[in-house]
Amino acid sequence: MIELKNVSRTYLHGAREIRALRDITLVIKAGEFLSVMGASGSGKSTLLNLIGGLDRPTHGEVYIDNMPLHGISDDELTLLRRRRVGFIFQFFNLLPILTAAENVGLPLLLEGIPFSKVKPTAEALLRKVGLSGRTEHRPEQLSGGEMQRVAIARALVTNPTVLLADEPTGNLDSHTSTDILNLLKSLHAEGQTIVMVTHDPKAASFGTRSIILKDGCIAEDSAICI
Repeated sequence: MIELKNVSRTYLHGAREIRALRDITLVIKAGEFLSVMGASGSGKSTLLNLIGGLDRPTHGEVYIDNMPLHGISDDELTLLRRRRVGFIFQFFNLLPILTAAENVGLPLLLEGIPFSKVKPTAEALLRKVGLSGRTEHRPEQLSGGEMQRVAIARALVTNPTVLLADEPTGNLDSHTSTDILNLLKSLHAEGQTIVMVTHDPKAASFGTRSIILKDGCIAEDSAICI
């Protein structure tokens, strides 16, 4: 469902070349819950950005549902991100002037769908993530855990191929973190494919498979290293 073939990503920092990823080959099957771990600078976020089409590899190929991300235009890549990939961030990335329902519906609003048609879907997703009473609240009126639930609902609104979660519990207390991880686990049980970057072994244990990155390479893959 998601495939990386001999993917490398190199950045220039002044005159110095930084190899963030080195010849990564990885297959993520539909329905997997993959946890990606590694020290700071190991390439975790770079890997997530390449899978989500936020960045392009220096070398190699990335595919989502057999579509080559390296072979499409920037406009096509933008549409793919909007329609097939759901993003969940550590700091939620909600718009402060919008209500919870409006934040959830934003990807569909960007497609030109009027809010009157989007609202029932947004409200249904807020119920799904346990926020039926918060549809008209703005981010400043919500707790950290509630904001992350809104962000998860927003990521689901386009019925994405994959959810990409970058340290989704990194800004939450331990109790709230467990609630969010259980929510992700329940979404996975319904068939959602999830790729989650985390530094926390406990959080990683909620996945069905984990890989550890070191110096831009896959140092361990639980599917083949058990």
